[in-house]
Amino acid sequence: MGLDIGTTKVTAIVSEITDEGRQDIIGIGSTESKGLRKGMVINLEQTVESIKRVAEEAELMAGVEIESVYVGLAGGHIKGFNSRAVVAITNKNREITREDVYRAVDAAKAIPLPSDREIVHVLPQEFVVDGQDGIFDPTGMTGSRVEANVHIITAGTTATQNIVTCVNRAGMEVTATVLEQLSAAEAVLTTDEKELGVALVDIGGGTTDLAIFDKGTIWHTSVLPTGGDHFTNDVAVGLRTPILEAEKIKKKYGCALSTMVNEEDTIEVPSVGGRNPRILSRQLLAEILQPRAEEICHLVYEEVRRAGYESILNSGLVFTGGSASLEGLPEVAERVF
Repeated sequence: MGLDIGTTKVTAIVSEITDEGRQDIIGIGSTESKGLRKGMVINLEQTVESIKRVAEEAELMAGVEIESVYVGLAGGHIKGFNSRAVVAITNKNREITREDVYRAVDAAKAIPLPSDREIVHVLPQEFVVDGQDGIFDPTGMTGSRVEANVHIITAGTTATQNIVTCVNRAGMEVTATVLEQLSAAEAVLTTDEKELGVALVDIGGGTTDLAIFDKGTIWHTSVLPTGGDHFTNDVAVGLRTPILEAEKIKKKYGCALSTMVNEEDTIEVPSVGGRNPRILSRQLLAEILQPRAEEICHLVYEEVRRAGYESILNSGLVFTGGSASLEGLPEVAERVF
């Protein structure tokens, strides 16, 4: 089972491996997330209850009992960076073995880390053999030295441990933790997009996750501190309506570009404290959502430019996550980018 413990909702998906080696989805579950903020646990008991509910729902549909899960990792504590290392080939015939490749990768990840951080993934990008770059797997080639370029994902030890503790208390073992951007990329990106250069923008409830791919591998990851909940809060404050109502209004009538909304369109907005609902212009709602959409797109653009990858995004950007379905968001992004 795969488990996505998000700020807004907790989702589970159960699959089974067929005889042909294909994965078939046999159960799903989704419930409101309580106890998390910006992808990090702030209330252990509430998070455990959310995980139990979603696991029971998925188990009921799949008709199996789940004992172990793969858990997605997200939040502001995630940091990614590139590293490289060179090792000499000591064989007499100078043939590169699998062990040489492992040595090069191990050397690249041998970096000093603070005691409160741990490595989650070491993702090989490319290998260089005697100055020849762009090699995906140098095993069996001849050379005197191998250089490994890798992307290393680190996470806050306590933040990761809190997630694992919640899953354990819900009665399941954690098989492995997986970076959310990698899971999202597997789901929505094509091989061609990864090969040509693409930025994946996953807009969650509390954060926006960014991953940049080129030549089929990952080159940059980052987590930005703005997400779909910020849209909802803006609507609640701007229209003076409860948070739950603001979420419904955002999903049903929201548009991120005010020029796309008909001036005559109106919406009914419930008031705070049980007062009578009001009839307001839908364009007013769009004018509240548009600045936040522009802010998220500008944050992503600045991060891409700061990392130096704006010239390689030949496939453009792919938006995913809950708020990616907000009407007008692609148009706002096209203006910014």
